[in-house]
Amino acid sequence: MYAPRIQELLAREEKVFRIDATTVGVSECDLVAEIVAARPVLATERSVYKPAAGADIQHDSATRTIRALGQDVLAGIRNPPPPARGLSGAWPYAATSYLRQWLFSSDPLPVSLLSKRGVTRSPALSRVVDRAVTVWPGSGAEGGTALAELIRAASGDLDKKQAVAMYRRATATLCDGVAALAGNALWLMGPARKPAEAPADLTAALWETLRLLPPAWMLFRTDGKAYTGLHPEIRPEDKVALFPLLMHRHPDYWADPLEFRPERWAGVADPEKTPAFMPYGFEGARCWAKHLIVPLAERLLTVAFDNGLVIRSPQQEAEVPLRSLLSVRFDAGIGA
Repeated sequence: MYAPRIQELLAREEKVFRIDATTVGVSECDLVAEIVAARPVLATERSVYKPAAGADIQHDSATRTIRALGQDVLAGIRNPPPPARGLSGAWPYAATSYLRQWLFSSDPLPVSLLSKRGVTRSPALSRVVDRAVTVWPGSGAEGGTALAELIRAASGDLDKKQAVAMYRRATATLCDGVAALAGNALWLMGPARKPAEAPADLTAALWETLRLLPPAWMLFRTDGKAYTGLHPEIRPEDKVALFPLLMHRHPDYWADPLEFRPERWAGVADPEKTPAFMPYGFEGARCWAKHLIVPLAERLLTVAFDNGLVIRSPQQEAEVPLRSLLSVRFDAGIGA
């Protein structure tokens, strides 16, 4: 059950269309490529690397964050996962909390609070915790994450505030994105498999989920001046919304586009080179953690299947609300 505005988009047949007085939607593969190539992505158009503490995030800082996050994920998934009962409850929220506990709970207080969902949901608590970490990031306790070490190593008030912001954004973006992907896959695989039975090719199932229910389903370009010569519908004052969700479902690009068919990825060495398939965004703004997403989602689902996680909600329908990440909402339980 898609939110009404998403359902309206899915019902459109045209590939270039006006959403409102100042926004144009695009799902035409070649035009998307031209728009992406027309100019570099702006700092304000990025989710993680948008300005923080009143200043742009420098390239060196962004690179350090990517490397640290990769180290933390690789180290985390080598550790035994938390008790699987943590996956019971409302998805994708249960999966988000589970991933944060698995990957980032080793950090000392108050840094570990930065990735707690109960904190991140409250702007007031977030400000208090951010301030506490800036003043006292905790000692260099053994087993802490590389992301936390970037906070401790930051010099100066601005650098420390930005390191705190990057920790929060990186952990949230990774865990929320993986939880959304894993939840979407769990729902799509549900009717076709026996309870607690993992598919033969879980990786292919995740790629097919990225096609049919991509968490990163829309990307904005906020300044249309560079695109006015590419299509008559786009004016200089327009914002442009690029829709992988629509492109991934169009019959011009895909056979049986609305069917969940993981076998379509069998033998595909590099799925990202598949025409009209952009699961991690577009050149210049591609997801900085894309190399971590599918392996971590596969690990999470393996834990879920090994411990008998099943969907409790009715199998026929589930809610897909209007959010920045496209994710199916349902209840699941261990051995339910």
